[in-house]
Amino acid sequence: MQSNVETLGPLERRLNVTVPQEKIETEVESRLKRIARTAKIRGFRSGKVPLKIVWQQYGPQVRQEVMGDVLQKSFGEAVLEQKLRVAGYPRFEAKEVTENALQFEFSATFEVYPDVILGDLKSTDIEQPVMQVSPADVDKAIKIMRKQRTQYNVVERPVLAGDRVNIDYHGVIDGVEFDGSSANKFLLNLGEGQFLKDFEEQMIGMSTEQSKTFEVTFPVNYHGKEIAGKTATFEVKLNGVEEPKLPELNADFARSLGIAEGDVEKMHGEVQANLEREVSKRIKTRIKENVMKALLDTTTIETPKVLVALELDRLMQSTRNDLKERGMKVKDVPLPPDLFQEQAQRRVNLGLIMAELVKTYDLHAKPEQVRALVENFAQSYENPGEVVKLHYSSKERLNEAESAVLEDNVVAWVLEKANVVEKVVTFDELMGES
Repeated sequence: MQSNVETLGPLERRLNVTVPQEKIETEVESRLKRIARTAKIRGFRSGKVPLKIVWQQYGPQVRQEVMGDVLQKSFGEAVLEQKLRVAGYPRFEAKEVTENALQFEFSATFEVYPDVILGDLKSTDIEQPVMQVSPADVDKAIKIMRKQRTQYNVVERPVLAGDRVNIDYHGVIDGVEFDGSSANKFLLNLGEGQFLKDFEEQMIGMSTEQSKTFEVTFPVNYHGKEIAGKTATFEVKLNGVEEPKLPELNADFARSLGIAEGDVEKMHGEVQANLEREVSKRIKTRIKENVMKALLDTTTIETPKVLVALELDRLMQSTRNDLKERGMKVKDVPLPPDLFQEQAQRRVNLGLIMAELVKTYDLHAKPEQVRALVENFAQSYENPGEVVKLHYSSKERLNEAESAVLEDNVVAWVLEKANVVEKVVTFDELMGES
């Protein structure tokens, strides 16, 4: 076997391989002889079929199989010989074999993995959020939980801000209905932004069984493009008014949050502990995002197109599966590849950079690290021991744990090298709220 490599681009290569035709013919004959031992062809006893007849029946198929196997094996041997790191799948092209050819020639076009040139992180600033949960944060969280448990009582009075109203409404633009323009017995919580503010304000002061007609102009940047900037005429009938009533901050409320003894003080402590866990988790996530950005910004790398294409397919399939699980008809939802292109390239680059860091600085996940992560995760469950067993009995779950540890090792290594800048943030800023 002979081989040589052509450079077609920064990462693209073409490997030309030549294999003696005799090698292929020998293997074809060997396989046909094996088939002849058990072949059942009308007019001949089993095992007594002449090789010429076996060739007529099976020859072309066997030759195709042998050439495919030789192609794959020869390519693998040539890659090892030339010390190539193939990225993705090669594209094979076999040259047409003439009748008395002495050689079988083919070429394989592919990309190789790039050199990853890691940057100097010493002068790179990486922001680390700092945040302490305050009593005000705890009070706000409890207020939200009380609001989630709001009860509504029917009242016989005009509508006030904050009420929940039961309405029938019908809207038209230039006399024509539009998507979502009408509904019956619709429950609308005033002040929560379910509808446009101009629409909701028209409800204030209305009484049960009263009807009203008014106009509302949709903003030019409204999400429904077909009605953005247009004026609609609505007819609304008020069927009923309900007044919100927040639950009292007492033992019953504490019990509703899982505090069996109804201790309000203990409830505050539990809420604070939960917030602190969430804060710790969010800070870790934010730091990881900042570290990954720093790695992308400081590393020089040529991205293999074939790996981006594979990642693009994975992202699109994952999105289709997600939409399907939500009960949507995937064929009705356009998924242009451009939508995922940037994310696919980012993920490929990060994967290559992290693999280089792990190899160069021995940042592999150690068994004791994986065990500690799994045990820590299991503590949030009722039976931690069973959760640990479940992880160690599932290769997929264990691989996920190992990947998480590996990422943690990379983040820790980067933070040691870079300039970490602490930034005090509020709870809402950390949680991404405005």
